[in-house]
Amino acid sequence: MLLVWPLVMVFLFRRMPAHRAMIWSLLGAYLFLPPQPAAFDFPLLPPFTKESIPNLVLLLICLVKFGPNVIQLPRNKAARILIFLFVFSPIATVLVNGEPLIFRNGSFLPGLRFTDMVALVITQAMMLFPVILARNILASEEAHQDLLKILMVAGLIYSIPMLIEIRLSPQLNLWVYGYFQHSFVQSIRFGGFRPVVFLDHGLWVAFFAMTSTMAAFTLWRVDRSTHRAVYLLAAGYLGIVLVLSKSLGALLFAILLTPLIFLLNRKMQLLVAFILILPILSYPVLKTSNLVPSQWMIEQAKKVNDDRANSLKFRFYNEDILLDRANEKPLFGWGSWGRNHIHNPDSGEITTVTDGRWIIVFGVFGWIGFIAEFGLLTLPLALLWRINRKVRVEDISPYAGPIALILAINVVDLLPNATLTPLTWLLSGALLGYAERLTRKLSVQKKPRPTWVPLM
Repeated sequence: MLLVWPLVMVFLFRRMPAHRAMIWSLLGAYLFLPPQPAAFDFPLLPPFTKESIPNLVLLLICLVKFGPNVIQLPRNKAARILIFLFVFSPIATVLVNGEPLIFRNGSFLPGLRFTDMVALVITQAMMLFPVILARNILASEEAHQDLLKILMVAGLIYSIPMLIEIRLSPQLNLWVYGYFQHSFVQSIRFGGFRPVVFLDHGLWVAFFAMTSTMAAFTLWRVDRSTHRAVYLLAAGYLGIVLVLSKSLGALLFAILLTPLIFLLNRKMQLLVAFILILPILSYPVLKTSNLVPSQWMIEQAKKVNDDRANSLKFRFYNEDILLDRANEKPLFGWGSWGRNHIHNPDSGEITTVTDGRWIIVFGVFGWIGFIAEFGLLTLPLALLWRINRKVRVEDISPYAGPIALILAINVVDLLPNATLTPLTWLLSGALLGYAERLTRKLSVQKKPRPTWVPLM
C-alpha cells in the first residue's frame, strides 16, 4: 500500500483540481495506509511512512505540474524564521548530543552522529511540505469550502469501519495489514470498544470524527442552497459516531466548538481561535513554574470516574519528570533515539511515557524546536487576529473562522496528546496562505492614490 499510494496520487491529480487532489492525497493516506511501525527504513535516511511518503510525492507532483514557484516560501518574515529554525535547529541538537548514555549493565545509547543530523533535517523538511504547498494552493475561499466538504465526506466514509470496530472491537488493521498498532487494553472504554481503524490510537480516530462533525456543522451554517438539510443530517450522524467513539476529550471539544461555530460571527471566531492558543506557547514556562492547576484538574476528572483521574495523574507525573530531564538541555534538547526519556540506570530500559506532543518536542529539540513547531502552527491564527481588527466582517471568508477554531483546538490537544497529523499542517498552511492574501489585499486598499497636478 505504501508503494501503491504514489500511483493513486498521480491518478487524483489527473482527475481533480489541484487543491482537491492535494487534500484527498494527504487525507486518504493518513486514514487508510498502514500506521507505524510499517515503514521503509533505508540507511542514512529517515523512515518513509504513511506521513512522509505522500508529502514527498506531493512535492514532486506539484513541481512537475506547477514549476518551482509552488514551493515559494511565505512572505511573512516570522514564518520564514520559524521554518528555518524548524528545519535546521536539529543540526545544533546533534552537535550538543555527541556523548553516549552509558548504563551499569554495559549497554548504552550512542551519541548522535552526522547521519542523525541528515536524517533529522530531512524529516523536518518533509513534515513542512504540506504547509508550503497548502499556503500556495489552498489559500482561497473556494479551497477552504472544498476542504470542509472533503473532511465531511471522509468522515462519513470512515464512520463505516469505525462502527464495525465499535461493534466487533478494533481488528481492521490486524485483518488488513497483519498487526495491531497499539495496546488493545486502551481501546476498551465504558464497557465497549473505541475504534482505532488504521490510525495510531483511538484518540486520533475520535479527534478526526470531531473534526468531520465540525466541518459538516460549518457547511450547514454557511450554505444557503438546497444542500443545507444534507449537511445537517451528516453533522447529526457524525456527532452520534463521535459519541460512540468513547473519547471524552474529543466530545468536550465538539461541545465547545459547536456553539462557537453557530453563534459567533467571523471576526469573533478568529478572535476566540487566537485566545485559545495563547496559553499553549507559554505552557512549558507555566509548567516549570508550577502554575498549571494539575491537582484541581485531577479532582475534576475524578468526578467523571476514577480511571480518568488516574490517567490524568499518570500523565502529569510523567510530564513533570520529563520536563526536569528536558531542562538539563533546555535550548536544543536531547535529540532522538529516546535520549529525552528517563532510563533505568541499571538496565537502560525507558521508564517514562510521553503522551503530549509538546513534551516530546521540548525534550527532543528544546526551546528552539518547541518555538519553531508550535510557532508555525499558531502563526496563522496570530496573523488572522491582527488582520481581523482592520477589516470588515464581510471581507473575511465564512470558512476561515471555523477552520481557525479547528486548528486552535488541535493545537490545544497537543498538550495532552500527540495528535499532530498531516491534516494539522494542511490547516496551518491553508490559513497562512489566506492570511497573507488578506494582508496583501488590505495593503492594496490602503495604498494612497496619486495626486495629479494640472498643467498650466
